[in-house]
Amino acid sequence: MKHFLSLKYLSKNEILEIISLSLEIKKNFKKNIPTKSFEGKTLGLIFNKPSTRTRVSFEVASFQLGGHSIFLSKDDLQLGRGESIEDTSRVLSTMIDAISIRTNSQEEIEDYAKYSDIPVINALSDKTHPTQMIADFMTIKEHNKENGKICFIGDGNNMMNSWLFLASILGLNLSVATPDKYKIDEEIIKEAKKLPLFDENKIKFFTNPRDAIKDASVVMTDTWVSMDQEKEKIKYFDGFCVDEDMMKLAKNDAIFMHCLPAYREYEVSADVIDGEQSVVFEQSENKLHANKAILSWLIDT
Repeated sequence: MKHFLSLKYLSKNEILEIISLSLEIKKNFKKNIPTKSFEGKTLGLIFNKPSTRTRVSFEVASFQLGGHSIFLSKDDLQLGRGESIEDTSRVLSTMIDAISIRTNSQEEIEDYAKYSDIPVINALSDKTHPTQMIADFMTIKEHNKENGKICFIGDGNNMMNSWLFLASILGLNLSVATPDKYKIDEEIIKEAKKLPLFDENKIKFFTNPRDAIKDASVVMTDTWVSMDQEKEKIKYFDGFCVDEDMMKLAKNDAIFMHCLPAYREYEVSADVIDGEQSVVFEQSENKLHANKAILSWLIDT
């Protein structure tokens, strides 16, 4: 059974196949050519955390592929009253065709997949956000920036973890900048070093964002206050706001990306995220086509 739990479980060819499928599905969508690879099937959405883009994109993706979706919050399921993940997974496997889970724990998602007879998709966990990576790299390819330097500035969180995995599988040039207190977890770095194309000459870690962003073709950040973390952490991010002065250190034609939600004047200035170099809303739209591709790929395999 194929699942979509973390990029580290996928090969370079598998990831590129999904990216290619995303671009093809989007191209056909713009031409009003339907893709019906999920026709007559049902996607379950177990979301224990709030969501705008991920929830809407999965629900619409299922519909546009010819299928149906069922939204299940933790209060809707017996999981919230103590039923085991094993029992829930086995029951839902007999009734629906795929499940997308957004929750606090990566381990919870992986435990669910152990007992599932249908594909399980990680729609966000504390450690990784692999569906976002498909939309992000799809966007980068559309702008022909995949061979340039990619710079991620901010928190060593699930987004940065996922970018580290992607770069280590595809052989990308990646520079990340984090405050000392919020670096990428050492265990994540150890996992990345085991991946096929991890290269210390291409993947670099900084604590000064101005060093990391120099000559970047892609600049991205993420909210610093996420996964229920305290707002007090913001004081450690002084100097990490991606503003116009910082963007001038990147290439002149660099694009700016943010997976949203964004907090202007914290991790990014309004003139950058709302400026000409920003592709954040194109990136957001691409979640729809990326999720259609993930569903199609899982069902076909």
